[in-house]
Amino acid sequence: MAESQNNMSQSEFEEMLDLEKARLSEIKQKTLSKTDRWLNYLGFPLGIIVFCLIYFMPTPDGLMVSGQIVLACFGLALTWWLTEPLPTHVTSLALICLLIVLGGWDESNVLGVLGLDVIWLNIGAFILCSVLVVTGVAKRVAIMLILKFGKTAMMAVFGFLLMQLVLAPLIPATAARTVMTLPLMLVVAAIFGSTSQNPNNFGRFLLLHNLHGISIFSSAFITGSTCNIIAVGLIYVMSGERIFYTDWMFGALPVAIVLMLFSWYIGGKFMFRMKPDEARPQVKGGKEALQSQLDKMGPWSYMEKKAGIIFLVVILLWVTDRFHMAMFGFEISLIVTALLGAVVALWPKAGIINWNKADIPWHLLIFSAGAYAGGLALNATDAARWLVSMGFDKLDLVGREPNFWVVYTIIVGFMAYAGYFFTSKTMRTLIFIPFVVILAQQLGYNPVWIALPGAFTLCWVIGLPFNAKPNLILYATGQFSVLDNFFYGFIVKTIGIILLVIFGMTWFRIIGITPPF
Repeated sequence: MAESQNNMSQSEFEEMLDLEKARLSEIKQKTLSKTDRWLNYLGFPLGIIVFCLIYFMPTPDGLMVSGQIVLACFGLALTWWLTEPLPTHVTSLALICLLIVLGGWDESNVLGVLGLDVIWLNIGAFILCSVLVVTGVAKRVAIMLILKFGKTAMMAVFGFLLMQLVLAPLIPATAARTVMTLPLMLVVAAIFGSTSQNPNNFGRFLLLHNLHGISIFSSAFITGSTCNIIAVGLIYVMSGERIFYTDWMFGALPVAIVLMLFSWYIGGKFMFRMKPDEARPQVKGGKEALQSQLDKMGPWSYMEKKAGIIFLVVILLWVTDRFHMAMFGFEISLIVTALLGAVVALWPKAGIINWNKADIPWHLLIFSAGAYAGGLALNATDAARWLVSMGFDKLDLVGREPNFWVVYTIIVGFMAYAGYFFTSKTMRTLIFIPFVVILAQQLGYNPVWIALPGAFTLCWVIGLPFNAKPNLILYATGQFSVLDNFFYGFIVKTIGIILLVIFGMTWFRIIGITPPF
């Protein structure tokens, strides 16, 4: 492994790998680029302009006043989250206050968002991550991974791609897969010189590509997400067309694999292009130095083994969740499983860490609360449904009697990009799938032809930090910005839409998902 002038010394390398000193709960001061500064300056007044345009416009037919207020508040918050004139958690606090003061949603519901399962899942997740970091398990496994795949940055990230593909059908919960692999991501990022204080293109690429893998591979299997199961159920109930596990997998899995290969190549070669000396592990001696680090750690310690056992039990409960009723007579949810693992890890004397070692980024949880409050308020006031209805009415697809492939492309694109504005995959499924099935029936199509390809995009929640639980967990690392998330996600989503059109005209016709030849 070639060395570069920028390779760090062994002591510097060991310092960087000490993730306990780079706590996620501490908000790091980032160096802003010229573009970042301009976005900060322009974002604040732009958010106010967006708010005023929506808030003071005449209330459209079919939209409640409360829904209009929520749209205005959410528009302001979305603009500020993207341009970051204020820290994202401060923007969330402002959104919470505006929703209550202006009467968009009642106070008990807005403040009650902090008790959502997503918040508690994050708490349990970060405690479990802390266990793997403090005991050194994350460091050990990450070095082993780099020794296997990490001769170059591209191959290191490809190793994670394979890992996420293998985990997707075994562990349906995207948050669980994020928790499992996050400590490894952080250590591998540090090995390539990327930390939360000084993130580089490798760190951005690694974290965001894993985000894509976690979400997109979930679209490959019916059991990859609850929204997939709901979508299949809605299609069956409303049209009588039954979708089997293999129907979904044979259609969605090839698309997911090809899309992830595009994401891998574009991310590493164009979006987050790395200089040659940045594309290799940043330690003098290269592979030999990494092996030396692993040898220095010696055999697995008692605490490492204990942490590994706790984590394996948690994973086992996640993997077997559908069998809990038969095994125990009750079900242990994803969130409760994570919290049980946290309880064992924090248990006095018998556990592994104390509360001071639990690295919980509360600023991220506040950001989450605001984002979910805005999204849930859009749903509660029917503003989200009004937006969708308005979009379909404007298209007037039934009245125009368009070509099938035009309708197909519009629906697939609409459902893919809608993930930017809807914080819940379940909510999008319940809103969009019935609309699409009814539209297909009105146009004389088999509903499967457009509803199923559209459903393949439900898990593509890769656009913004608040779009899904994995996004929020990975965003807390400080390795990438909101705009990094947005642009990389937008490009990959767009490629995914193109792939679905190509597959729709070819492979899907062969296996019966779209009209046969």
